[in-house]
Amino acid sequence: MAEITTSLIKELREATGAGVMEAKRALEEANGDMAKAREIIRERGILAAAKRADRETSQGVVESYIHAGGRIGVLVELNCETDFVANTEDFRTLAREIAMQIAAMNPLVVSKEDRTPEMEGPDSEVVLLEQPFIRDASRTIGELIREVVAKTGENIRVRRFVRYELGR
Repeated sequence: MAEITTSLIKELREATGAGVMEAKRALEEANGDMAKAREIIRERGILAAAKRADRETSQGVVESYIHAGGRIGVLVELNCETDFVANTEDFRTLAREIAMQIAAMNPLVVSKEDRTPEMEGPDSEVVLLEQPFIRDASRTIGELIREVVAKTGENIRVRRFVRYELGR
């Protein structure tokens, strides 16, 4: 078994936002392999996010984004459980990234449950949570949200959004 040093634990914590003991356990389980440890933490975060899915989200932010040139504007309401998390850098960054995603990809609804039969196109085009993230197509917006849920320990959800485009 590879030696798990404090610098390895620190590196994994900085990359994932995991706690000290969670990072140490993941590194031990992965035999010191950083990539495997990240995957372990990501999977645990997904499980933890599923456990939090029913919690009420009454705090959060309304984030705005105006695309260069002022031709496209977005408002998105992103909710969490407490105002403490709503004021964290991770949460604010997530809200900004989601607003930019909406401006770039023009989804019609937040989730699959919101989709109606007359909406044409695959989920990856129509549904925000199913869209590939514009900055990293290997992850969806839903996965991006679950990663922040794992970091913050709170349920997070996109409540609603509106996208304006000049002339439409």
